[in-house]
This record gives sequence, structure tokens and C-alpha cells, in this order.
Amino acid sequence: MTRPAAPSPPSPVPRPGDQRGFTLLEIVVVMVIIAAAAVLGVMALTGGSERVQLHASTKQIAANLRYTRAQAIATGLPQRFTIDPRGHAWQAPNGRHGKVPEALGINFTGARQAQAQAQADIGAILFFDDGASTGGRVQIAGKRAAWNVDVAWLTGEVTLRRSESRQ
Repeated sequence: MTRPAAPSPPSPVPRPGDQRGFTLLEIVVVMVIIAAAAVLGVMALTGGSERVQLHASTKQIAANLRYTRAQAIATGLPQRFTIDPRGHAWQAPNGRHGKVPEALGINFTGARQAQAQAQADIGAILFFDDGASTGGRVQIAGKRAAWNVDVAWLTGEVTLRRSESRQ
């Protein structure tokens, strides 16, 4: 008599917790980490941090020149914005002041009449109560680029423009 064959053991049924693989969230997190590392690497290789400093410093100076003009109009009194290229510092009315990173160069061109008498190396732009000014240009330069902050003498308008060439 032959014995009947023993039944084969049942194949395991996969349960939801037993499945192998990655979730969509895990894949997205890894992709974000890789992208962040790539951006930081590119910034380090191309001088991206200097570019950010250059743009931020230029915008800060332009904003404070506009503030100085607005203060002259609001108070009815002339207001002075000063910049010290050697000290990498600027000053606006009402105690506003700031620094430009040492890695950036500063060049100031303005009217000689607006300069402080005792400090010949400190530049100044004077704004009048009608919004006009003595005019001038502040150029902030990095290794690869430069930006000009121009102040029109007739209107006192402050404009930002990337410099064609570094001075």
C-alpha cells in the first residue's frame, strides 16, 4: 500500500507589515537631503555666499538711502547719509547704521561739498527737504561682480544697477 503524499506546507501569506521596500516619504527625504548637499556644494565652488553678501549689502544701502530721503522730506530738514569705504560702515539718520562685509570692496563717488570737513575719507550724500540730493554713487564689489547704488541729484531717486565693469 502506498501512502498518500503529504500535503505541501502552505506558502506564507504576506502581511502588510512584512513587505520590503521604501515608503514615498523616505524617498522624498533622501532626495531633499541630496538636493541640499548639491546646492551647498555648488555655492561653495562658485562663490555663492559672496554673491548673497554682495546683493544683501547693496540692497541694505539702497534701502537706507531711500530712508534718508524720506526723513528729509518728512522733517523738512536736510538729512545726511555717510559711508566710510575704509571702515566698511555706513550711517543714516536716527541712529541707523551698518557694516559691509570685509570681503567686499566699497567705492564712493559724490559731491565734494557734501563731505564732512574733518573726515575727508568718509563720503556723504545730502538729501534736501524737497527730495533732491547732492547725488552720488556707492559701488559694492565682490571678486566677480559689482553693483552700483546711484542717487540722482535732481530727484534724489535711488536706483540699483549691476555694474558693467568693476572700478
